[in-house]
Amino acid sequence: MKRTPFKPGGGLSRSGGLKGDGASKSRSSLRSSSPKGGSAKKEKLLSPWDQQREAAKRAALNALKRARRAADKAGVSLSEWEGEFIDSVSERVKTHGRAFADPEKGAPGQALSAMQGRKLKEITAKANGEEPKRRWGRKPSE
Repeated sequence: MKRTPFKPGGGLSRSGGLKGDGASKSRSSLRSSSPKGGSAKKEKLLSPWDQQREAAKRAALNALKRARRAADKAGVSLSEWEGEFIDSVSERVKTHGRAFADPEKGAPGQALSAMQGRKLKEITAKANGEEPKRRWGRKPSE
């Protein structure tokens, strides 16, 4: 289902007429939405590009938190390297909005590089008790 964004200026006013009516303007201008009586600051509108970057940043941070939480809940001990990886990547994402500097290592709007995403999936699978997937078509040594 597609959601339409809220438009503060559209629709009917409380007086029943369309907005833009002289009577509704005078009444609405007396009221303030701020508890201290001042007008509320309007949020800075972000471009679609910035919104996508922020969404990728939130998604990456949530995935890192979920991996750590799943490991703690299952009682699986992560290796020292895996713990440092989660900590350092989450710190870089919080600080810079992305965890890699080289644009060839990941998509422009993403917060994690391709390899970081793969390692995060491996850590999550380990935390959930899943068997690691075979890489590069190799058969497991017996």
